[in-house]
Amino acid sequence: MSLRVDVERKLGTFRLQASFAAEVGVTALFGRSGSGKSSLVNVIAGLLKPDRGRVEVEGRVLFDRERGIDVPTARRRIGYVFQEGRLFPHFSVRQNLLYGRFFNGTNERHLQFGLVVELLGLAHLLERRPAALSGGEKQRVAIGRALLASPQVLLMDEPLASLDEHRKGEILQYIERLRDEVRIPIVYVSHTIEEVMRLADTMVLLSEGAVRAVGDPDEIMGRRDLRPMTGKYEPGAVIETRVFAYDEAYDLTTLGFPGGELLVTKVSASIGEPVRVRVRARDVSLALERPTGISILNVLHGRIAEIRPGEGQVADVRIQIGAASLLARITRRSLDQLRIESGMEVYALIKAISLDRHNVGFA
Repeated sequence: MSLRVDVERKLGTFRLQASFAAEVGVTALFGRSGSGKSSLVNVIAGLLKPDRGRVEVEGRVLFDRERGIDVPTARRRIGYVFQEGRLFPHFSVRQNLLYGRFFNGTNERHLQFGLVVELLGLAHLLERRPAALSGGEKQRVAIGRALLASPQVLLMDEPLASLDEHRKGEILQYIERLRDEVRIPIVYVSHTIEEVMRLADTMVLLSEGAVRAVGDPDEIMGRRDLRPMTGKYEPGAVIETRVFAYDEAYDLTTLGFPGGELLVTKVSASIGEPVRVRVRARDVSLALERPTGISILNVLHGRIAEIRPGEGQVADVRIQIGAASLLARITRRSLDQLRIESGMEVYALIKAISLDRHNVGFA
């Protein structure tokens, strides 16, 4: 399943000019406020008509200006989750969910009611009304309603914006499950980079209505030429791991990957379950020899793959560790004092406390 978008739309003095493709998984639209993210998803949904261009899903044309094709929103088979749940207050959770199925407009139902309820943890909420739900629960119901319409694409326009930190963490886990179990493209709008790095397979960077870059989130956020658009964000790396063991005495979890093991703060996942870990560049230190007598629990052996001398006092160093890689941000003074060169063997040091719930999620 794939979504392809190539559109232009003028809105007053603002011009949206965007082209990208989204495959199965999460494609994040990222950019500062006013960059055109919400306008772009409204174009995909059919709520905003482009002046020029084309939108298609798996070869099915939803909009083509030249051919005069403009499929109505209700027939596009696109699910839309807004910042607020927008549930029917007089309906129970069950009725809100079933409304999504009624709204389907097609006999094809690739997600059954029971599966969606289980996927989003809604079984104990089915007879409640929206007034009796928390903000996070409302968003889960809104996501379920959108899924039960059997969409070919799911749009999520800053679905966590109105939630507190605790509720955001709760919903992120469910969105991770959707990413991995619902085999459709998910277009996720956010201006919060932590959400993007945790969820996204692909990032689309928007600035002033135009797509400036498309690709791996780490690569885009690490590019210095894009800093004016991404902001003063520190790069890092994402490692795909699996749960190896738990240390109940200290509330720590051991995660394994082909390059070694990571100790992180406790993860609520089963042994063997895949987990995605984001390691920030500023949390990685380097040593030429394996250190002893230190408090840092994660010491990984690797080889210098790339050195990116920066402006001012810092430099970014990429370390290859098995099939994975880390990025370390160190001072240029340290770079010179340690005489770090490409190909050199080093040890990467990472504090376990830095790998907390904000940087560890289900893969």
